[in-house]
Amino acid sequence: MTESACAPPRADLVLPCLDEAEALPWVLARVPAGWRAIVVDNGSTDGSPDIARALGATVVHEPRRGFGAACHAGLMAASSDLVCFCDCDGSLDPGLLAPMAARIAAGETDLLLGRRRPQGRGAWPVHARAGNLALARMVRRRTGLRLHDLGPMRVARREALLDLALTDRRSGYPLQMVVRAADAGWRVGETDVPYLPRSGKSKVTGTWRGTWQAVRDMRRVLGEAPGTHRAPGEGVAA
Repeated sequence: MTESACAPPRADLVLPCLDEAEALPWVLARVPAGWRAIVVDNGSTDGSPDIARALGATVVHEPRRGFGAACHAGLMAASSDLVCFCDCDGSLDPGLLAPMAARIAAGETDLLLGRRRPQGRGAWPVHARAGNLALARMVRRRTGLRLHDLGPMRVARREALLDLALTDRRSGYPLQMVVRAADAGWRVGETDVPYLPRSGKSKVTGTWRGTWQAVRDMRRVLGEAPGTHRAPGEGVAA
């Protein structure tokens, strides 16, 4: 088999970023060869955009605060058929996305999520892990998907993602993606990925305010009535 045949499919990698100067060098050094890293700056004050640009990433500025706003700005800036998402805080290794992207390219599934497996103490606080498990159970009741984690590492085709017409621009964005994908009849899977202690303090579960906002966002998403979303490959929203 030739080297090109062994190479992972090309993809754009969306990295939402808010004050991640410490983690950026490690994260960007692990982006698969030939992929474009799109660092979406969401109002950093620590020089993150300059660091990302100097390390070869494409930098997009999203002035509207919110995890979903940053993710969606990256999706809109992407141009590859495959789009990956990953946190920019050093808790997840972007290199693990290459085999995940290959599974999407091969048609094995439509949306593939990384199921986080904590490595070492402090990688995933107990309260955050318990909340995620409860959320996964609620998603199972709402959609029938037997998922264990609604983590940020994921891969899908760009046009199909746009077709979901995602509207959440805060903490509910990753959840809305899964719920609407399920409503559209997507095949949604997960695969284990190591979850490392992050650099810096979490903007969501690291504070009571962030945790409460995330819970409120996610409850709103779970309360959405099933919409009419096309299956992957049946058309693209303008």
